[in-house]
Amino acid sequence: MTDQAVDTDGVRLSGDPAEENRFLGRTRELKELRADIERAGLDTLSGRKAPRARVLLIAGRPGSGRTALAEELVAQVADGYPDGVLRVRLSESDGTRVPVGRLARELLTELDAPAPPGAGEEDLTWALRTALADRKVLLLLDDAADAEQVDALLPDTPDCLAVAVAGGPLTGIADVRPCTLGGLDTKSAVELLSRYTGSVRITVDPRAAEQLVEVCQAQPAALTLAGGWLAARPQAAVADLAKHVHTEGDEGTPLSRVFRLTYASLPSTAARILRLLSLAPAGMVDPHTASALAGCSVNGARTTLDDFVALGILRAVDSPLPEYQVPGCLHGRLAALAETHDRPAELQLARARMLERTVRLLQSCRAVTETDSPQAREKLLGMPRALRFPTPRAAADWLRVRRPALLAAARLAVADGELDTLARRLLSQLVRAMVAHFGTQAAAPDLYGVHRLVLDVAERRELPREKAAALLNLADLDARTGRTAEALVRYRAALDAGREANDPYATGRAMESVGGAHLELGDYDRAADWFGRALAQRLARSEGADAARVYGRIATAHTYAGRYGEALRCWRAAVAGYRRAGDVAAHARALSELARVQEYAGRPEESLRTCQEAVDWARRADDGRLQAALHLRLADTLDRLGDHTAAGLHRSTADHMLKEDPVEACEIRGASSED
Repeated sequence: MTDQAVDTDGVRLSGDPAEENRFLGRTRELKELRADIERAGLDTLSGRKAPRARVLLIAGRPGSGRTALAEELVAQVADGYPDGVLRVRLSESDGTRVPVGRLARELLTELDAPAPPGAGEEDLTWALRTALADRKVLLLLDDAADAEQVDALLPDTPDCLAVAVAGGPLTGIADVRPCTLGGLDTKSAVELLSRYTGSVRITVDPRAAEQLVEVCQAQPAALTLAGGWLAARPQAAVADLAKHVHTEGDEGTPLSRVFRLTYASLPSTAARILRLLSLAPAGMVDPHTASALAGCSVNGARTTLDDFVALGILRAVDSPLPEYQVPGCLHGRLAALAETHDRPAELQLARARMLERTVRLLQSCRAVTETDSPQAREKLLGMPRALRFPTPRAAADWLRVRRPALLAAARLAVADGELDTLARRLLSQLVRAMVAHFGTQAAAPDLYGVHRLVLDVAERRELPREKAAALLNLADLDARTGRTAEALVRYRAALDAGREANDPYATGRAMESVGGAHLELGDYDRAADWFGRALAQRLARSEGADAARVYGRIATAHTYAGRYGEALRCWRAAVAGYRRAGDVAAHARALSELARVQEYAGRPEESLRTCQEAVDWARRADDGRLQAALHLRLADTLDRLGDHTAAGLHRSTADHMLKEDPVEACEIRGASSED
């Protein structure tokens, strides 16, 4: 978000950039707000230290310039907050309240302190307060829907400052005195008009300019649209527009009256595109979105979007990509026009085109990373040039910039309920693109939300196979972040869904995962039982390599339970399975684990022989880390057998192998000492 001359809830002024960024008016309000920062609160007056951040409230109707005033205040006082400025919007473009959990997660991401995927609202807000406890930051909480949203995000430190923007008072937050906005002063309002019309038309008829300001009630959004209307008509006098606005009557706000004039002056094609922009996810539009919604070319859509910016209808976003924001003060009006002028089937078709374009862009975004796949290259070349990314870096940048809009598109597609086939394809491609560019771990918080959306669609459409997959993915993320009990519940539900779908892959994976959850919870008997069920299915399907892996998991459960005889039998079965499958690396690791259990079972001579065999297989697998770990284990075993000379040779060999990576050496030695 950049400083703007006025806030039209998302409209960038046209003209010279230096002129644009010079803030207009609001001198009194700024002075009062700055004084309010230092004002003693009720806690201070009563002799207690202020427990939380001070909240400044800027209240006003959409289009009153409330966000611009907040941004100007932030720009003036930001130097006093060395840990930076955090911005977040608390309402969607259509006025929908954003959940507090999502807001807290976005702020944590900005602080580079991401919370675990799937964390609840209370955990996220606690994590946010913890992250801000030792920082001095300034929060801009824009378009707040209610006091609860603001209160949940407030830092528990008086060193921070929160500037909240809302439509009215935030009852329930202590010690807040709202700065309520009316219109601009006449001088500033006239200067705003002159930025669009030039000074000549204002100078030749200053009274007409003042009349136009009066009929617009000096509201910045209305004046911006009025200026855009005049800029598009160089021959029109300011008095002409003032008369037009006046003849619109008293129905609606000044913004409504000026917008009706602007909309009525658009060609039918441009008017249709403008109406359809109300369907854009999160109010964020790029040329591809507009092109798909309207069914026109990408270049044509971008030209039209730039024309809307010149008219003051859209704001061009400060972004590496061409992006535009639908103003919140106009979103509802555009949606109402779409409902009036476009049939429901036409709007649904426009949504479908937009989602289909998004799916294809995500496919291209992922395919550009698969440089080693001839099929992916062929598929990429088969796409229209406008949908291709020149490099993986360009695709990653697009994905990063468009991430909020893509996630919003996924939520809207699922909420729609009539486009579930497209929604499923969109969710699938979004997951694949994020994993390809960001990796599973970095993308995990977003992936958790996407998998929950997949689950919603699967349950609504009664698709047990997709339900099982979504539950498995969610449970995996739960398990990775320590919520093992929650993961176990989801794994059991995935097993039921897999059985209903008659999906052997899902049922086998679910049974093995249930065993893994019990293992993590320390219930080794149940873990071994569930691993045994998974093993029976693998053996029945002749899945040798998977069966070998499950043998290893059963052996691990028996080892933790102290049943070394059963563990040894299972590890030998795993070794035999990997040998038959030809998996050299897994064979070496299984021998290494077999040697470890032999050591636990009090069979050092057997452990020594198995360990030496494992070294040979690790050498064949070119696994230097495993070789070094095995040499250290051999050294420890030989020490216990009294052969200190041979132990020293193995330890020297391990040191030589690890000398190029000190960090890895410490990790391996630490693991060896734990054994």
